[in-house]
Order: sequence, then C-alpha cells, then structure tokens
Amino acid sequence: MIRKRSLMRRTAVVAAAGAAALVLAACGGSGGDDGSAGHGGHAATAPSSAPSSSASASASASASASQGQHNAADVAFAKGMIPHHRQAVEMADLAPGRARSAEVKKLAADIKKAQDPEIRTLSGWLTSWGEDVPAEGAMDHSTHDMSGMGGMGGMMTAEEMTGLENASGKAFDTAFTELMIKHHEGAVEMARTEQADGAHGPAKKMAGEIIDSQSAEIEQMNALLGKD
Repeated sequence: MIRKRSLMRRTAVVAAAGAAALVLAACGGSGGDDGSAGHGGHAATAPSSAPSSSASASASASASASQGQHNAADVAFAKGMIPHHRQAVEMADLAPGRARSAEVKKLAADIKKAQDPEIRTLSGWLTSWGEDVPAEGAMDHSTHDMSGMGGMGGMMTAEEMTGLENASGKAFDTAFTELMIKHHEGAVEMARTEQADGAHGPAKKMAGEIIDSQSAEIEQMNALLGKD
C-alpha cells in the first residue's frame, strides 16, 4: 500500500514537472516574438520568405509599369492623336463621292478602317486615366499648330478642308493626297515623341504601328503623285 502511494506521488511529480516545462517553453516562445529570435519556431524560414514576397511585389510593379503606368506624354499623345485621327477620317469620308482614282478611294477606306478603332482605344485609355476625351466636333481647323496638344502637326486649316470639300475628280485626288501626306507626317512625328517620352506600354506599341503604317502610306501617296 505504501509502495503504491509512493509510486503515485512520483508519477504526479513527473507529470507536474512535465507540465511546468511545457509552460516555460511556451512562455519562452511567446517572449521571443518581441525579439529577433523568432515567431513560434519560424525564425529560420522568415528571412527566406520575405525576399520571395518582395521579389513578387517587384515583379508585379514591373508588369504594372509596362502595362498600366502612364505619364504626361501618354496623355498628350492620346489627347492629340484623337482629333488628329478624327480629321483623317473626316477627310477619308469625302473620297467615295469625290475621288476619281480607285487607288485614292481604296487608300481613304484603308485610313478610316485603321484609325477608327485607334480612336476608340485612345479614348478608352483617357477614360481609364481619369482624363477628359476631346469632344467630337471640338476641332478648330484654324489653330492646328497644336503646340499645347502634343504637337499635332499636319492638321488642315478650315480653308484647306473647305477646298477639299469643294473639289472633285482629279483635283480632289491631288488635293487629298498632298494634304494627307502632310497629315500623316504630323502623326508620325507625334508617334515618335510618344515612343521617346511615353511610359504606357500599349501606347508606345500603338505609336510604333502608326509610324510603320503611315510611313508606308506616305510612300504610296508619293508614288500616286509621281514623286517616288
């Protein structure tokens, strides 16, 4: 009986010691949270996971810089190119009823087909950036040096537009081609400025496409005028 009691006491002491050890360990662990020794035994893994998080954030920021980030040059490009394209489409709309040359009619159709979707894309960018989209019909044909709108070169004056509207046949073909060459040269200049100064990846890509397509059309129009 005495032996049994003694055994029970030993067991209780061992159990109590074990419990005390657990409590001390737990206290040591929680106290370490305030120090550099660790968070519940994860001290060794914390440093390796932090750089991984940081690298991921950096990669994300980089992706955002190439796709979503924009600057003042991007805004100027979009705000300038929208009315510039609208005028090209306005000129192209005159061709079906006035041009005599089938080549001029096809060129006008190609210009409209390319520039209409670009106007929608540029407008979408401005809206997403919280910027105003230039209003339809807001163009003043008499002030198209456009120094305040991204250097919109090549825009027609009111007099040039009226002259084109009143022309027909061969006279229209010649006037349309000469004016559109000047118009395209202005667009190419604006696109080069965007490529040099812009930050928005898709806008810079569009600028490259404008340079390629409109430079090719300038060559085509020079050939039509016999200037190649």
